[in-house]
Amino acid sequence: MELKDRIKAARKHAHLSQVQLAQAVGMTQTSISDLERGKSRATSFVAQIAGACGVNPLWLAEGRGEMLAERGQANAGPNASWLGAVESWDDETPLDADEIELPFYKEIELSGGKGSTVILQTGGRKLRFGKYTLRKKNIDPASAACVTVSGNSMEPVLPDGSTVGVDTSARTIKDGDMYAFDHDGQLRVKLLYRLPGGGLRIRSFNSDEHPDERYEPQEAAEHINVIGRVFWYSVLV
Repeated sequence: MELKDRIKAARKHAHLSQVQLAQAVGMTQTSISDLERGKSRATSFVAQIAGACGVNPLWLAEGRGEMLAERGQANAGPNASWLGAVESWDDETPLDADEIELPFYKEIELSGGKGSTVILQTGGRKLRFGKYTLRKKNIDPASAACVTVSGNSMEPVLPDGSTVGVDTSARTIKDGDMYAFDHDGQLRVKLLYRLPGGGLRIRSFNSDEHPDERYEPQEAAEHINVIGRVFWYSVLV
């Protein structure tokens, strides 16, 4: 099934006309029509379309997995209200009974380190997250953290500024899953694939601008440290 077929199937699933879908995601009806006819073969609105139609963004973008994501897996957009609202807060804001605070990972420049960086959990910025989602995914709250995606390498699924949830206890690579990892002090979120002998292939969704990277076993062992597997993500539309 090609992208044009998946978009049409998603729209039909949501019982939306082309005009209604266009209005929901900020596109024109002509643009939706061009996508469904195959006249346009790509769009940066995949996450928004998936959210409006209530389908799995990975399926819509790549044809991977099922059209309908299992409950507990994030869909972008307003129909994903079961995830709970993401709110800004500080140390003075009380948590609800079914909420937990998740720390963010970020790059920290070492003082006197000649520009060297390390990846650390910050003690400041946090995200309020529902315990229910963690329970459904069998994730220990103590192993959960968040990462902010930067750049366009993971578009259209993860636009710049997206937030992902990471299970730091799941560091064994399963081919094709998304992982957060420390690459010589650079915090990255990518699709990872194992290569024979312990090598590693790193893949971006935006493969036109960011081609695959291949690392020999020694390079991968010395320069790449997997932080954990991505189990949840949220995008702004």
